[in-house]
Amino acid sequence: MMNIYSFLANAWQEIKAEQQLNKSFIPFLLILVTLPTLMAINNVCTAIFILSVLVLNRNTKFSTQIGLIFPILLFVWMALSYFWTIDASRTISAISKEITLFLIPVSFLIMNPFTKNQVLKLVKYYSFSMVFYALFFLLRGAFRFAVSGDQRAFFYHGEYDDDFGLVPKLLNAIHISVYVAVAFFYFLNKEIKSKIDIFCASVLFVFLFLLSSKNIIIVFIFLIGIHFFYFTKSSNKMRLRNLAIFIIVLGSILSFSKIKNRFLVEFQSNTNTSVSHSVYNEADEGVNYISIYEAWNNEKFEHHDYFPGTAFRVYQFRMFLEIFKEEPLFWNGLGLNASLKKLQEKEKKYNLYPGYGDFNFHNQYIQNFAELGFIGFLFLITILLINIKNAIKHKDFIHISFAILMISLFLTESFLWRQTGVLYFIIFYCLFNYKNENKRLKIK
Repeated sequence: MMNIYSFLANAWQEIKAEQQLNKSFIPFLLILVTLPTLMAINNVCTAIFILSVLVLNRNTKFSTQIGLIFPILLFVWMALSYFWTIDASRTISAISKEITLFLIPVSFLIMNPFTKNQVLKLVKYYSFSMVFYALFFLLRGAFRFAVSGDQRAFFYHGEYDDDFGLVPKLLNAIHISVYVAVAFFYFLNKEIKSKIDIFCASVLFVFLFLLSSKNIIIVFIFLIGIHFFYFTKSSNKMRLRNLAIFIIVLGSILSFSKIKNRFLVEFQSNTNTSVSHSVYNEADEGVNYISIYEAWNNEKFEHHDYFPGTAFRVYQFRMFLEIFKEEPLFWNGLGLNASLKKLQEKEKKYNLYPGYGDFNFHNQYIQNFAELGFIGFLFLITILLINIKNAIKHKDFIHISFAILMISLFLTESFLWRQTGVLYFIIFYCLFNYKNENKRLKIK
């Protein structure tokens, strides 16, 4: 207990000292540590940060860094899509959700910049806060399991009307997985690890796998492999040992039945046109699992058809190609958030269970192209290329992890079309890419 008190006391003194050097340090830190909370709290913290820049922390010169200009241009293009959208009400409501793409980069361009040391400390306290959330949800899951005996309390997320998972559906297990992964790599990347660092990394490691996000788990394992083989001091001398450890850990993780089943559902539904209920313990009796082949080829579906994640994304890509042929959307797109109108029409055409048409494309690249056209798609690709280029240039593994996680996540999620998603992306994008001065952050 004394160690915890000492850590918190030292942390507070360090935070106060950094606040004296940069008046926006604590306001920005508040955004970082409240990410897995209610959007109302995120909005308040974002407003505090912007006000701190405007009132207390303005630079005498306005910076014109190209890397931070592109998110602003993307937002401007989103706003302009109101003039050609096919669904004006949805577009106008979505513009306000994307406003941080404009406000955060502008704030960085007019504020006194964070030093490399301050960036590291911001990432440090963000990472410790993610450990706190992980412990909270693990304890919450243990309590719920003790009361109900339902093992689902330790895995993924539940539904809006049935909160049975490890985290609430509102927070989204996939989004929390991204938050946790970046925090884990802070501890993994430390050259000298204390017992507290090892404990924190272990908690985040276990928590991320219990969240059971297939895409994030695969990329997470890939990034751990990159770190062991290329970023550790012993990487050149002990690659065989690192490979053995990597395989053992991977095998142990995938032996957990709940995690294995989430991968099995995808694999079997992708190789069979009909799968019995006995294979999928998450299904209701009579549910027909749709394979990738069926998602791509069926002319009609039934209301008892269920699309696993990969099959559903294949179906959505198929719908995008159909809409692309039917509508003149190449340059401008349908308008921000306006594609839902077309997807709802496709739901009726293909006789899907009501509600499938309310889902977006679950692919950020397709989402940008469908709603903002080639120009909006090009803005997105440019932003991602700038991000990964700077990360590799400065050999900063935490930045590299963030960049690769975003590139891969955008293949399976329309992350920037969620208010929490766009806020998370833009604050870390600006933090890592501002002035390109944050070369490799050496964590001792």
